[in-house]
Amino acid sequence: MLEAADRGVKVRLLVDDMDARGKNYKFAALAAHPNIDVRMFNPFGSRTGALQFAFEALGSFSRINRRMHNKSWIADNRIAIVGGRNLGNEYFGASKEVNFVDLDFAMVGPVVRDASASFDRYWNSQASYPMALLAPDDVTTAALDALRKSAASRIADAQNHPFAVELRNSDAIQRLVAGDWPMHWTSQYLFVADDPAKALGDGSGPAGSLVLAMIGPMVKDAKQQVSIISPYFVPGKRGSSFLVSQVEDGTGVRVLTNSLAANDVAMVYGGYSRSRPTLLKGGVQIWELKPLPGTQTQRSMFGSSGASLHTKALAADSSRLFVGSYNLDPRSTSLNCEQGVFVEEPTVATQLEAIFDQESSGERAWAVTLEHGKPRWSDGSRTYDDSPEASGGQKFQAWLAKVLHLDSQL
Repeated sequence: MLEAADRGVKVRLLVDDMDARGKNYKFAALAAHPNIDVRMFNPFGSRTGALQFAFEALGSFSRINRRMHNKSWIADNRIAIVGGRNLGNEYFGASKEVNFVDLDFAMVGPVVRDASASFDRYWNSQASYPMALLAPDDVTTAALDALRKSAASRIADAQNHPFAVELRNSDAIQRLVAGDWPMHWTSQYLFVADDPAKALGDGSGPAGSLVLAMIGPMVKDAKQQVSIISPYFVPGKRGSSFLVSQVEDGTGVRVLTNSLAANDVAMVYGGYSRSRPTLLKGGVQIWELKPLPGTQTQRSMFGSSGASLHTKALAADSSRLFVGSYNLDPRSTSLNCEQGVFVEEPTVATQLEAIFDQESSGERAWAVTLEHGKPRWSDGSRTYDDSPEASGGQKFQAWLAKVLHLDSQL
């Protein structure tokens, strides 16, 4: 971003403040550049200190609990990338410890203007605060100079990082940079984003989810098959009944989600496991992704990074699809601001279904079934009667969420 700003590019960076507070000084330093504007969405008023963080989180929980989950990258109003991917090594297969399976749309054409207009709406919303207002003492030329020195010492290491070397040596990447893009064109699209006022408590609950308002009819209108990929899948009673009713009407429904062993937020898995018997009895097919080979999943009760699966996507009848930030869970529906793109284009929809087929193979996932009323996991070579490869701690956290009925916060 500094290099772009130095060559004259105007950079606007809008960041959800849930995890950004710990990097406050660096964000403030960036904001000192004349070509960089940084704003925090729904921010903490206190910018440092664990005790201040705890007091503010407790005192303002109803507000702090609502986050902006959108992910957009827009250049010159000509190209946009929208999907489920955050900016971090693990979201690009570049981490030595943890990596995600993620998905985005790269888009050109009029849809980019829609994404850009949505960004402007969030940028100018009452929930967005400039860094110069939040931390005026840290937005200084001295801080920017210190950041430059810190970055300069890491540039050589970054250029020699295995990820950077792989990009330089990739024929596919070189063709893309040269303009050889396998584009698929369609006029049947819709960019959808929740109202940023949702983060302030306005239009809360399922009625406030514009993304869900589009996903529901898309699933209901399907006649042959619906393929759902959701890392944090907590459909609840209403969602489960809805999916089962689709099966009863003759539409195949299949779901790929994280296994307990691959899930960084075990409590989310507990919420999902309450719905799983209803889904399986109703004929919904379920696969749970295994932990990625060679990685060790970082686990926490409330964390949002480290899961093997991070893709949020849905395909219907090999003709329509959705890709975005929305998980099929209560948090995405009622609390967080979400966005995504709906497209009617058979080639791309078929590609998403092929991704589902690949990720649900026995090599990468366990198929979950019911036998004598109890779940069973199988990859075609081995069968388990309990969550495969999950630790005792994970099982306890999932059980706790299940018995405490914490679905509304998951």
